[in-house]
Amino acid sequence: MSSLTAARVLKPIGTAGTLFAFGLDVGRAVFRRPFQFREFIQQAWFIASVTIVPTALVAIPFGAVIALQVGGLVVQFGAQSFVGSAAVLAVVQQAAPIATALLVAGAGGSAIAADLGARKIREELDAMMVLGIDPIQRLVVPRVLAAMMIAVFLNGLVSIVGVMGGYVFNVIIQGGTPGAYLASFTALAQMADLWQGLAKALVFGLIAAIVASYKGMNAGGGPKGVGDAVNESVVITFLLLFITNFVMSAIFLQIIPSKAG
Repeated sequence: MSSLTAARVLKPIGTAGTLFAFGLDVGRAVFRRPFQFREFIQQAWFIASVTIVPTALVAIPFGAVIALQVGGLVVQFGAQSFVGSAAVLAVVQQAAPIATALLVAGAGGSAIAADLGARKIREELDAMMVLGIDPIQRLVVPRVLAAMMIAVFLNGLVSIVGVMGGYVFNVIIQGGTPGAYLASFTALAQMADLWQGLAKALVFGLIAAIVASYKGMNAGGGPKGVGDAVNESVVITFLLLFITNFVMSAIFLQIIPSKAG
């Protein structure tokens, strides 16, 4: 009984190790040739097609909620002139990368896991290995790079739509002035904040694609196993994204000083 309990306790550690090793294999396969450019374009278009509309729709309430909450808090401190910059910083640094990552993982990542899982139970991956074709280099690398590229583009979309939504709600609902909202952009915001959001989106897309590919290629047990792999990939990705966001935010705060300081 004790050995069974120990095995259950150590199983997550072993899974984390194999996932990290899988990520290293993907990193090495990126530099192998030939590069599957056609597969990359197809996967990028597919991920964009399933995520762009939900991302745009989610960005509007994200920007509105942040503008209302942050704006109300800033007004309580008597700093009405900084409502625009505070809302923009919250959207660009935190809301846009997280919203992008959740949608890339929920829509694009689940599709990647389902596709690779279906190939696994049909033994297509084993057939590729028998033919001397590396499934990671042929299938996983294009999907990972496509997810990273689309995550960066979607982050820009969420940032623009979120800032516009925050502007509309601040001016209409909170009674702010358009000039003060726009003029406060440069009060606290700086170019490094935009690069921070883009870096987060890039890393989040990488994590979502690697986890989805790993769970899909290790699916088993028929269609039920594929469904379990999809669910597990989404849950694991969400957990890793929030942890990574905390770590990256702490690192950026140490590296890049705030403009107010």
